[in-house]
Amino acid sequence: MPTDALSQTFAALADPTRRAILERLSRGEATVNELAEPFDMTLAAVSKHLRVLEHAGLVTRSREAQYRPAQLDARPLAAASGWISDYARFWEQNVDAMEAYLDVLQQLTFHSDDNDDPDKNKEPRND
Repeated sequence: MPTDALSQTFAALADPTRRAILERLSRGEATVNELAEPFDMTLAAVSKHLRVLEHAGLVTRSREAQYRPAQLDARPLAAASGWISDYARFWEQNVDAMEAYLDVLQQLTFHSDDNDDPDKNKEPRND
């Protein structure tokens, strides 16, 4: 398992079950039984997913007697979002540059097509 926090966050988010668990926890705390309801898996399997999320810092669990609800901790998601947004700016700039380049090519092609039409510059005949 990766050791830096950002890698742990992305590793935890790589699994669709864990993303679904986080989505459920974004609506409020839940027990393992409640988290397991929509999945066709054992409680032990859901608990394993929760441990991965806890290890990544995305989930915390409290102790209230035998009741151990899990809660979302979104702070690691903020770090991941910041990392992604740096690359989003990069891609937006590159897409904008590509659009400008394609506009220039389109204009060149449009003007080239006008010059390539031999009939375009001919005077109409009055026969």
